[in-house]
Amino acid sequence: MRNALVFVLIAAAAVSVSGCGTDDAPAAAPPTTSTTSTFADATGEVPADASPKSGAASPGAALTVSDIRIGKQPGFDRVVYQLGGTGSPGWQVAYTDSAVQDGSGKTVDVAGRAILEVRILGSAYPFDSTVAPFAGPDPVTDPGTPTITGVYKKLVYEGVTQSFIGLDADQPPFSVTALADPPRLVVDIATP
Repeated sequence: MRNALVFVLIAAAAVSVSGCGTDDAPAAAPPTTSTTSTFADATGEVPADASPKSGAASPGAALTVSDIRIGKQPGFDRVVYQLGGTGSPGWQVAYTDSAVQDGSGKTVDVAGRAILEVRILGSAYPFDSTVAPFAGPDPVTDPGTPTITGVYKKLVYEGVTQSFIGLDADQPPFSVTALADPPRLVVDIATP
């Protein structure tokens, strides 16, 4: 009788857990680290300038990077930082001469001719947001996007996630957009 009760409880838990997740992927699916999909949210607009971009996070935002994807679009490549937690992200994105980690001052070796620093504002440590952090490769690469040499080091320090995008081009134009449901920060980079 006791074994039957344990089996019923385990089966009930499995059924309730299997209902969690989204229509896009099963709840137990491993995170995607790179893709050449069309990214349905693509605007289709090729970025036009390379000036620094910034935007404010929502009040009380506490977000953790849970996935990073790279994809190709007509005229530009796209990097998507998927986020979990609460609120919407802010950002500071600009070209830098060297990739230096916040806090430690350590230099990150980034391949390519240009380095785009991405700072995601409104970030939280995974133990504060209760979101499993991205555990994929460092750097994230995709052979279908040769302009992007890699997306490097996802470091959280004092409410900011810092990352670097290596580019095999001389500071091409880029744009930055925040999307919702789920929260994402999208960086589009013009291709030669």
